[in-house]
Amino acid sequence: MKRTEPCILVTAALLLIMQTAAFSQDYAIVDTGQDQCYNTLEIIGAPQPGEPFFGQDACYDGIQPHYQDNGDGTVTDLITGLMWQQSPDLDNKSTFAEALAGAETFDLGGYDDWRLPTIKELYSLADFRGSSPLLIPYIDTTFFDFRFGDESRGERVIDGQYWSSTEYVATTMGGDETVFGYNFADGRIKGYPKQFPGGGENELFVRYVRGNPDYGVNQFVDNGNGTITDEATGLMWMQDDAGDTMNWEEALEYAETFSYAGYDDWRLPNAGELQSIVDYTRSPSAPDPDRQSAAIDPIFHVTTDESYYWTGTTLREAPEDIGIGYNAVYICFGRAMGYMNGQWLDVHGAGAQRGDPKEGDPSNWPYGHGPQGDDIRIYNHVRLVRGGDATAVDGPTRGETERPSDFELAQNRPNPFNPETTIQFSLPEASRARLVVYNTLGRHVETLLNAPLSAGRHEAVFRAEHRPSGIYYYTLQAGAQHETRAMVLVK
Repeated sequence: MKRTEPCILVTAALLLIMQTAAFSQDYAIVDTGQDQCYNTLEIIGAPQPGEPFFGQDACYDGIQPHYQDNGDGTVTDLITGLMWQQSPDLDNKSTFAEALAGAETFDLGGYDDWRLPTIKELYSLADFRGSSPLLIPYIDTTFFDFRFGDESRGERVIDGQYWSSTEYVATTMGGDETVFGYNFADGRIKGYPKQFPGGGENELFVRYVRGNPDYGVNQFVDNGNGTITDEATGLMWMQDDAGDTMNWEEALEYAETFSYAGYDDWRLPNAGELQSIVDYTRSPSAPDPDRQSAAIDPIFHVTTDESYYWTGTTLREAPEDIGIGYNAVYICFGRAMGYMNGQWLDVHGAGAQRGDPKEGDPSNWPYGHGPQGDDIRIYNHVRLVRGGDATAVDGPTRGETERPSDFELAQNRPNPFNPETTIQFSLPEASRARLVVYNTLGRHVETLLNAPLSAGRHEAVFRAEHRPSGIYYYTLQAGAQHETRAMVLVK
């Protein structure tokens, strides 16, 4: 509890202003932030009803994030009612035991009732405009401090994983005790082992939370007509899934032409909506027989316990030689399988969130993909949703603009800056783009981007926490065109 609370009335007033009928739920699902549309490879103009790829995430507007910097090291989410630690310890990671114990003695902003967030609380911060190939994190760095993995410390760029308090009810990797976490570097929920098989405890970042203890608690009601309403989120769900598996484009088309129970406004859920109905107390391999099922409340029906379900959200993590729109987000309601050490294992836990190619032949990935051999299915299950606070976007999506006619490199903003700045640029046609930072001696400092991009407007972030003050130059090259600008770091 807070010992002195001079800001409570101000915060309460702001919450009353924000929490209209649309924001009245204890478990408000915040929009993913995704504001551009994609086909199976790249950014596209907003599809219209009846056109291919209509109905994806950016075709609908949900409750937009609304954060308040309290000026005391805390940030209040005025939509969820959660208050967050603004600046985690970015120099020291913690074991799971340390993360739990640290909450007991953590004191910030005059409050001492901090806790390690559940995976649903942590996921409420996810911003799916992120992309590790573009060095854009999956969290709003206007309000929250974050860093990518530091290769000079032996880390990978994508090592931006944060502990949650949600422990997996089964085990991964053939017997590892596991805790779910969210990676704000690459946009995935995975189960992480508490200890490494060879010895030593796993260490991740920690960001504490307080307030709204009901966040993430579902209140399902069976409507008796094949639909389920979650009174906590305001969403109505199909009780049955679609039965057949589909690729991503087929799933979108199925959703947009579906009519049931007197409603014709069903849609493919975005990542936040679908993750909201995961039941993290269940797994097909849970030791308790009463908990052995897909990770979803038994009020729902599933075609098979070992099922992955599509969302309408694109995961902007594709290899640079393929295209940023190649993968879409899916949620594992069954075990999150991967091929390791010559066998298929539950590598990330039922309730994980990963990404699959939107189209293709799964037989091309007989041993999965990535360091844990993530199972590539491509044809996933579908469960539709309607209602809540999502509204169809009328006309171009929020992030869409006309295709630029000229190659352009904008001045970074802010400038001067400390410790990070955003560089925006425009490409009149699809091409490989390379954005590089140099010092005043012309020596290479950092490559921010080196990837094929679609025509349109793009951005990258230069983070200079460990760089000295001074003038830096950044050069964009795409095809035969190039341009250079200067920026100033002031510490």
